[in-house]
Amino acid sequence: MRRATLAAALLSALAMAGCITTSNNDPAPAAPTPKNVIFFLGDGYGMVPMTAARIYTAGEDGELTIDTFPETAFIKTYSNDAQVTDSAPSMSAYMTGVKMNNEVISMSADTQARSPAGASYISGVDSTCPATGNGTAVTTLLELAKAAGRGTGVVTTTRVTHATPAATYAHLCHRDGENTIAAQLVPGGAGYNTALGTDGVDVVLGGGWQHFLAQGDAKGSVRTDARDLVAEMRAKGYSYVTDPAALSAVPASTTKLLGLFNKSHMNFDIDRDPAKEPSLAEMTTKAIDLLANNKKGYFLMVEGGRIDQALHPTLARKALQDAKAFDEAIAAAIAKVKAVDPELKNTLIVVTADHDHTMVMNGYAARTGKTTDANPGILGLMRDFTDPSKPAVDADGMPFTTLVFGNGENRVNTARSAMTVLTDAAVYDKNYHQEAVVQMPTGGETHGGADVFLGAMGLGADTFHGVMDNTKVFSLVKAAVGL
Repeated sequence: MRRATLAAALLSALAMAGCITTSNNDPAPAAPTPKNVIFFLGDGYGMVPMTAARIYTAGEDGELTIDTFPETAFIKTYSNDAQVTDSAPSMSAYMTGVKMNNEVISMSADTQARSPAGASYISGVDSTCPATGNGTAVTTLLELAKAAGRGTGVVTTTRVTHATPAATYAHLCHRDGENTIAAQLVPGGAGYNTALGTDGVDVVLGGGWQHFLAQGDAKGSVRTDARDLVAEMRAKGYSYVTDPAALSAVPASTTKLLGLFNKSHMNFDIDRDPAKEPSLAEMTTKAIDLLANNKKGYFLMVEGGRIDQALHPTLARKALQDAKAFDEAIAAAIAKVKAVDPELKNTLIVVTADHDHTMVMNGYAARTGKTTDANPGILGLMRDFTDPSKPAVDADGMPFTTLVFGNGENRVNTARSAMTVLTDAAVYDKNYHQEAVVQMPTGGETHGGADVFLGAMGLGADTFHGVMDNTKVFSLVKAAVGL
């Protein structure tokens, strides 16, 4: 008799004789340890905007929450076909580990955002991408979490169908097809992304009901069909909220939540009415509350999306206030998670940016301290450290600001001596457009190509260090939480 067979027979005999207990009396297997990811993305939050936001919020010697992350890295952001990326391929690289072309959402590297003749595949907000022959979908971190049975969430201050949030759950050859992107969220509906399982993304919070409501809806819709995606999602078990009070009242036991708080993007934080729109921190903590119900863990993406959208029109004060709100959301999330996971043994938190902008800090400015209504600080006129009692002047004898842009809409096309003399009050105004070197159309300041910062803490965070490509972040997150 073979040794293994003899051992089995002996164990059986001992069990029958009552000498050993059977497996029926063994303790039940332990529940799996939850593994969570919170991925924070500051859209356009390059090193200069981040530095300026620190000074704006806390002064030169202060710190943001983002400064407290123990593990740090610098991230290369170039896309497959461009030295300077847009948000679609940069966020897609984080989410999929694949370099793709500008304007492409979570597709293979061979996907073209434009036809061979150069025409866009997109007509308005509806996709006209070829059904075949233009790349294939590539799996995202959110889809991997869904396949593993974990909770999934997307929180943003932009439209939920905008490039950054879309890169987590959708696949399309061009980012502008937002009606098509919205349809990919509706479980079982036409155009649904079946990689999201039978029940879809668990929590979706942000702006953009114009892509969900039926054409002609009184609240405003840009859909070109009669589909009411909100009604379709409610029929699939989603609770639907449109204001902060309703969001706050959502029961902790809720498993599916759609919150759309504006027709398009949510308002800049400096303009936000707290009775009509929740803060990014409020949306983030509510998402964590609901996703934490999943005992296997969750994947949550949180975007401070309007930082970028204030930088494009060179509205520095609005950009820095949205950066502050983004940082407050990070702090709120850390506090919320540490209440149940004090050492972050089960949770990885990553914060980074998708790309830079052309903002620079100008001159030999004296220290200003943090910005208040009584002190414009870094938003004010530049004062040289050698004589901070008065504004410094340029070669034309005219004052100028500390924050300027490489390109943008506000370029002085004559001698600056011919322009109206700037004052602290004028440049501190929330609607002041910072000056730029190169003239661009209204709102047309471009992204920048510099590396961006990444911070990590918690489970597996020690693998993030040095200088790395944005595609590498995907594999490190995936490995850290076992996806």
